[in-house]
Amino acid sequence: MTDAITRAAELLKGHRASIDRLDAILVYTLGERFKHTQAVGKLKAEHDLPPSDPTREAAQIARLEDLAKEADLDPEFAKKFLNFIIAEVIQHHKQHQT
Repeated sequence: MTDAITRAAELLKGHRASIDRLDAILVYTLGERFKHTQAVGKLKAEHDLPPSDPTREAAQIARLEDLAKEADLDPEFAKKFLNFIIAEVIQHHKQHQT
């Protein structure tokens, strides 16, 4: 291998190691987040509250879009990601109410 190819391979290896660490952080962070949302779902069920809160969801989406801009991440992607998580959380909350 030439020096340039060897250097590129090392850089690629470093980037992939960082991606793997970040993927693990994302999974564990989502796990922790869902523990809290499950507790919220149980609390809502115990007090006969609706499984979704459109006002809170809209505020969270706006907040995440701002954070995405600060992080140099596409705000539309962040919005889709949060909407996906919210939909999953609402399904969990509905399960607690049945």
